[in-house]
Amino acid sequence: MSGQPLVMGVVNVTPDSFSDGGRYDDPERAIAHARQLLAQGADILDVGGESTRPGATRPLLAEELGRVVPVIEALAADGALVSVDTMRSEVAARAIEAGAQIVNDVSGGLADPAILDVVAGAGVTYVAMHWRAHSDRMQQFTSYADGGGVVATVRAELAERVDAIRAAGIADDRIVLDPGLGFAKLPHHNWELLRGLDALADLGFPLLVGASRKTFLGRLLEGPDGEPRPVAEREAAGVALSALLAVGVGAAPVWCLRVHDVRAHRDALAVAAQWSRQNADRAATGKERA
Repeated sequence: MSGQPLVMGVVNVTPDSFSDGGRYDDPERAIAHARQLLAQGADILDVGGESTRPGATRPLLAEELGRVVPVIEALAADGALVSVDTMRSEVAARAIEAGAQIVNDVSGGLADPAILDVVAGAGVTYVAMHWRAHSDRMQQFTSYADGGGVVATVRAELAERVDAIRAAGIADDRIVLDPGLGFAKLPHHNWELLRGLDALADLGFPLLVGASRKTFLGRLLEGPDGEPRPVAEREAAGVALSALLAVGVGAAPVWCLRVHDVRAHRDALAVAAQWSRQNADRAATGKERA
C-alpha cells in the first residue's frame, strides 16, 4: 500500500456514544454533521446507530434501523461514500439498499454470522474488527497471555475471521481488517498493537485504525489525580498519532483512519505528507551526489 491513509469520519446517530452521544441522534442533525465532515475532507462517512462504548447496552433492531437508514439514504444521494457501522445482518442489508458501500462490523461476523452472507451477496467492502464480546462485558476478556501476547493473539484471531469471511464468499479485495483498539484491551495492549501493525498487515489486507478519542489516550494524558483526560480533550493526542501512522513510524502504514475531527486529522496528514516528500527529496539528492 502506498500514499496517504483515507479518512473515515464518524457519524454517531446515537444517544449514548462515548464521544458525542446525543449531539447527532436526530437524523437531520446527523446528516448536517456528516456534510460538514465531507466539507472538511472526509473520504468515507461511517454511520452508526449502536454505541459500542464499554458498558453500553444494545438498542432494539427497529431503533438502530430508524437511526441509520434515513441518514445513509440522504448521504448516498449526495454521492458520498458511506459505511454502515453495525453488527446486525438486518441493518447491513437495509443500509446497503439505502446506498452504503462498506459494512464496518466491529464483531467481525461473530455477533451475527449472517452478516457475512449479506455482504457477500451485495459485493460490498467488509471491515472486520478484532472483537471478543459485546460492550457490556468485553472488558472481562482482556487476557492475551495464553496466545503469546496481544499482537500474536489478535493476528491469529483475525486470521480465523478471514477464514470465515472467505468461506462466506467475500473476495479478498473486499476485506479490510481493524485491530480493535479499546475493545477488550487494556491501555498497554493498544500501544503494543499500534507498534505491531506490521504483523497484522502481513495477513495481506488493508488496515483500518480507530484510535480517535479512546480511553487509552485519556489514560496517557491523565492528570495528577489519576483521572483520564476527558474525552473532549484527547483530540490533540489522536492527531499526533495519526501523523505518526501516516508516515509509518514503527509500524506498517494504514489504509484508513477512523476519526471524529476530520479537519484536525487532515491537517496532520498534510504535515506527514510534507515530511515524507522532504525525506524523499533529500534521499534523491543524496543519490545524485553519490
